[in-house]
Amino acid sequence: MLRIVVCVSGGGTNLQAILDGLDQGSITNTQVIAVISNNTGARALERAGKRGIPAFCISPGQYADRETFNQAFTDRICSLDPDLVVLAGFLVRIPPAMVERFPERIVNIHPSLIPSFCGVGYYGLKVHEKVLERGVKVTGATVHFVNEGMDEGPIIAQKAVSVEDEDTPEVLQRRVMEQAEWILLPQAIDDIANGRIQMVDGKVRRMR
Repeated sequence: MLRIVVCVSGGGTNLQAILDGLDQGSITNTQVIAVISNNTGARALERAGKRGIPAFCISPGQYADRETFNQAFTDRICSLDPDLVVLAGFLVRIPPAMVERFPERIVNIHPSLIPSFCGVGYYGLKVHEKVLERGVKVTGATVHFVNEGMDEGPIIAQKAVSVEDEDTPEVLQRRVMEQAEWILLPQAIDDIANGRIQMVDGKVRRMR
């Protein structure tokens, strides 16, 4: 059984996709053991509470400085001892100490086709704003393992989504979630839980 902690900053739609996948059987051999948010008002905490999943808020504002927050966040994750940490719309950079503690055991969903529209400053609605500003015709989402860089870890899966002429950032964001994020992330978790995705010599390998 793959024990996962899901980290979320906002509404928790990707968290809900995971919970729905568990209910529907598209994610197997997996248990959500906790949900963590950096935002006290995150709806994701409500979603967890309704399912009886332990939910915690660890906000940078609760601590004197970023270093103290990073330590508290890492300590909380370590105390839960998950097999996998899933960043499902988590707008906090993962501390290096946590990456070191959980090598190849942290995955992230990013709302673009990495290496496009990623890195520092590219998060949430800002990604879709930049996509439209650039005028590209195809965007999408990427699930990847997390390393010390920003959106630089090995790619697990990607899915393309068309950009329409009349799109606003909000409309495009919704389409990317519906057509890519909510599909890719549950699939990746199920693949990892059942040994179909593994890291071999620093590269993602799909096992038969």
